Amino acid sequence: MYNVSERMIFHRLKGLISPSLLTKWWKVDPELYINEETHHFKQDRALQTIDFTRLKQAEENEFPIFQHIVQAYLKQNIHMIPITSPLYPSTLKNIYDPPPVLFLKGNVSYLNEEKSLGVVGTRVPSSYGEACVKKIVGELVKEEWMIVSGLAKGIDGLAHKECIRKKGKTIGIIAGGFQHLYPKEHAQMAQYMGKHHLLLSEHPPYVKPEKWHFPMRNRLISALTKGTIVIQCKEKSGSLITAYQALEQGKEVFAVAGSIFDSNSTGPARLIQQGAKLVHSTKDILEEFSFHSVQYTELS
Repeated sequence: MYNVSERMIFHRLKGLISPSLLTKWWKVDPELYINEETHHFKQDRALQTIDFTRLKQAEENEFPIFQHIVQAYLKQNIHMIPITSPLYPSTLKNIYDPPPVLFLKGNVSYLNEEKSLGVVGTRVPSSYGEACVKKIVGELVKEEWMIVSGLAKGIDGLAHKECIRKKGKTIGIIAGGFQHLYPKEHAQMAQYMGKHHLLLSEHPPYVKPEKWHFPMRNRLISALTKGTIVIQCKEKSGSLITAYQALEQGKEVFAVAGSIFDSNSTGPARLIQQGAKLVHSTKDILEEFSFHSVQYTELS
């Protein structure tokens, strides 16, 4: 009989049940039993939609093939951590709708980094925004903070690049699977990070990124970090989604103010109005976490 972790990965790769429903099934029944006792799920409308007969047939007929697929992924340095594993981050497990399986390439130990911050923002930063990223990320790396972002164009990519340039640690959370890296402009950097840092996805490698995957991955950026730093974005932006999810998760939110003549200043301004901490220097971020040793100048 296969253990619950193997079966969790099997059903995530097979795709006969949605990720959120798979997680919900596990929360109701941590052993993922498929037998005549599953009738008690009928009390839950969502679980009523699960075709347990089909799932059982898939397990019986396709598990050997699945094991070959897993071995092929491992040869590509793709690791899979199900929510049933002790390696699964507790900060992620406790959010609303946690991924049933994490797909990872690179240094899996990064998941356990205590000092981690998310950096997000516009895809079209100004020279001021670029300078803010270099200054803040560079100084955070000096203090041994890991940088987590979404490998998108603009602020995300700049944050990863500056972290790598300063010999820091960084996690890139992508919207699709590893076989469909997006954007293509960051494919080379993503491959480098998959060898020397960490790439993370909640989707199997074969999944192409869809529009709705991008806002979904933002909850993972906020969940895996102590706080989120927003540098330049408009009021209706995926970066604000990340910030609001950080607040819902009880995390810190920091906003770098900008020019009143720049539309990319409206997002951080709105966050500041709603209680996010205004960032004038890296010290404003570090003082929320009780430890810093280097003196920092204000942004200008």
